Amino acid sequence: MITLFGFNFVRKPKTGQERDSMQKAAIEKNNEAIAAQLAPVGRETVQDRVYSELRRALIGGLFEPSQVLTIRGLADALVTSTMPVREALGRLITEKALEALPNRSVRVPPITLERLDDLLRARILIEGEAIALAAARMGSRQIATIETILGEWDEMRALKHKKDVDREVTLNQSFHFEIYRCCGSAVLIPMIESLWLQSGPCIRVAIYAFSEAGEVDTAHYHRRIVTALATQDAQAARESLVADISRPFTFLRSKLQAAAAKDQT
Repeated sequence: MITLFGFNFVRKPKTGQERDSMQKAAIEKNNEAIAAQLAPVGRETVQDRVYSELRRALIGGLFEPSQVLTIRGLADALVTSTMPVREALGRLITEKALEALPNRSVRVPPITLERLDDLLRARILIEGEAIALAAARMGSRQIATIETILGEWDEMRALKHKKDVDREVTLNQSFHFEIYRCCGSAVLIPMIESLWLQSGPCIRVAIYAFSEAGEVDTAHYHRRIVTALATQDAQAARESLVADISRPFTFLRSKLQAAAAKDQT
């Protein structure tokens, strides 16, 4: 009851509908206050999908070093317009995965001795630290997962009449990133992905070169890594990883040096 101008008034109890209406208004007001402080999150755009697909192709080495790519050619291959392709290529150029050319096309960076040495040095530092951290954190489930990947690798390598480079690249990536995800660092993983993005075309060239040279068993490098991780030997894991990722870079470096020496004769 309230008193106004000497008269007593009895406050009428609010109905359930009125209470619901007031509660809804309060919630909407609170949501408006929150919305004013947050940026809207939209659905994945066509540009994001184009970027993801080109990124996957580069990491997998589907593009060769020095290969020239045109916006129109990629748009036709991806069945999309040129705008999302142009924007995705801009992001990849910023990440040093592609190089801009004067005629509005782009190319995959060529293989040079300087680039090989730079990428290998960075990968040894970053991935070496990641696997050392992962060695102390990997449990039996994670070890079993990477052993399963190695089993699939052995099955693939047993089919000597069928060289499946795409499958080999995919298994190699799955093996390494299953380990790196156990390192416990949210900072290292994007850095490693960036390095793989830049070195993907080189690695694919090395795979073909190894095949031509007659090397058939490359999984033993991975087995050494698994053994070190199973015993939580961080130093051995790091050393085994360095031997594994150095191998293709060293091989390509020798080929470049041999080609340069031949050109001088």
